[in-house]
Amino acid sequence: MNITIIGAGNMGSAIACGLYAANAGTITVTNRSEGKLEALKAKLPGIAITTDNKAAASGADVIIIAVKPDTVKSVAEEIAPCLEDKRQQIVSIAAGVTTGKIQEYLWGRSIPIYYLIPNIAIRVGESMTFVSAINSSAAKLKVVTDLFANLGEVMVIDEKQIPACTALASCGIAYVFRYIRASMEAAIQLGISAPDSLRIIEQTIIGAATVLRKDNSHPEREVDNVTTPGGLTIRGLNAMEENGFSNAVIKGLLASVSK
Repeated sequence: MNITIIGAGNMGSAIACGLYAANAGTITVTNRSEGKLEALKAKLPGIAITTDNKAAASGADVIIIAVKPDTVKSVAEEIAPCLEDKRQQIVSIAAGVTTGKIQEYLWGRSIPIYYLIPNIAIRVGESMTFVSAINSSAAKLKVVTDLFANLGEVMVIDEKQIPACTALASCGIAYVFRYIRASMEAAIQLGISAPDSLRIIEQTIIGAATVLRKDNSHPEREVDNVTTPGGLTIRGLNAMEENGFSNAVIKGLLASVSK
């Protein structure tokens, strides 16, 4: 498979690194400035680099547009004449740019188009990635989902769900980081060093997620398994709820949904 990634910024580079490590295909990365391309080439010697979007797009099976939202229109219009509707597929990771908009920028072409939202964990192969599509078939959609499964979990959703899913995963990962920081602050006050506290909290979060996934469990069931009458855990949980823990999480997520 020939894969072209247009954009060598943080997300474009992360995708390139992940797909390169997975040996997912022949990868070409484009960018306006050569500096980022040369740096990426030094890291991934097997990729091709170019500043010519049209040439890179014309030879690709999957074209990943990894530029800022305000640049998608110009990129799409630039590559539109080079595309073959039946052979190629377009993936855009630009937040807020719908599949309908991308199709409009591509002169209304019926080429398969995917609106894809990853989160920053894509750089370590642990993204929660959402995909919605137009003009696609089950077989073509599988090509894209299999490709991004190299970079974490993939969920195909209706496009109207993207704002809520973005809040949960793309914004939500920041909320997890903030919980970790707050826990570290408490741990330091309790006499545990910053490095040790981070190690403890990281493994605790990994353990909690693994329990839910492997046991196909529900979080409240596992809370019940940990709490005992009159115990320390229930005291801590009650203190958190008294200070608005669950309500703060819910309100934060609701506030993160684009209007």
